[in-house]
Amino acid sequence: MLEIDISHRVGDFSLKAAFTAPAGSITALFGQSGSGKTTLINLIAGLASPDQGHILSGGDTLFHSGQGIDIGPERRRIGYVFQDGRLFPHMDVRRNLTYGARAGKGLAGGVNFDQIAELLDIQSLLSRRPGALSGGERQRVAIGRALLSNPQVLLMDEPLASIDAQRRGEILPFIERLRDELNMTIIYVSHAIEEVIRLADRMVILSDGAIAAIGGVEDLMARLDLFPLTGRFEGGAVLATTCRGYDREFGLAELEFPGGILRVPGAELPIGTRFRAHIRARDVSLMLGKPEATSVLNVFEGSVVEIGGGDGPQADVRLDIGSPLIARVTKKSLHDLDIKPGKRLFAMVKAVAIDRRAFNGPPPRDAVK
Repeated sequence: MLEIDISHRVGDFSLKAAFTAPAGSITALFGQSGSGKTTLINLIAGLASPDQGHILSGGDTLFHSGQGIDIGPERRRIGYVFQDGRLFPHMDVRRNLTYGARAGKGLAGGVNFDQIAELLDIQSLLSRRPGALSGGERQRVAIGRALLSNPQVLLMDEPLASIDAQRRGEILPFIERLRDELNMTIIYVSHAIEEVIRLADRMVILSDGAIAAIGGVEDLMARLDLFPLTGRFEGGAVLATTCRGYDREFGLAELEFPGGILRVPGAELPIGTRFRAHIRARDVSLMLGKPEATSVLNVFEGSVVEIGGGDGPQADVRLDIGSPLIARVTKKSLHDLDIKPGKRLFAMVKAVAIDRRAFNGPPPRDAVK
């Protein structure tokens, strides 16, 4: 387990953070630019020292202001994957990897160079130099180099920010494998909410140098008060689903969740596979009566729990359909339908509106509470 409780000031910017990252989990640090994400992981890595507090990893004290302990970054057993990879351009991939292995003398638990190369699917790249690699390949090599330094914790600072959308979809499964097959504790920094929904066991939301919320992805994404921080455009509920069947005639996966069945177009999925489905608030419509003769495949009945949205022309309505579901409607619709807490409504979700990228590769595990 990684335990952080620190405060730090740089010029006019103050950072205060306290949270734990369970062993073998992915904890996402999420927030807008300038919220303090990179500053925080630099403090964890030992690239800078907090003003006060402590940082513990696996029972070892890495920093403690009261005890005068401040272990150097080279001795913290913390791997760091930067946004740009930072590979040595004059070395081929094998030498870049073995540079990391020399620093850490291999990976704990008996995992060796060849196993890391296989895990990250970079065996065929070993003789190439970084300039001959794609962005996704460079990042996989950077991850391998960090792993071969024998870390207890892996820090990843916006590792996919410079990679195009298609390559991001290819590398996400490798990050999941680090957690699931190596039991690696990962701190994942991102401002891309879809990456967080796909990967994270827990979220730590930062705002202006302070922690605004900590919790499971499904719980935090259902909170209307966090929409200004999680992003109103992408704001919406996240459902924990399990594939129960597949309609081959029409190419529809049937995803079961507490509240019903969600039908989503896409590739056939193994029965029992678990996925998180992100349903954006802007893709949910509301009706007073049950719709008939409609093209919309997903219709759920529920009651209004909460209404938010501030002074603008739109309102966010959180429903309980067995799971949280959020709809974004105009204030006029709110008035015309007399929507208020406790009212029973029907929510409609177009199958084609659900982002199928969320269903690529292995699903996230259940959120760590």
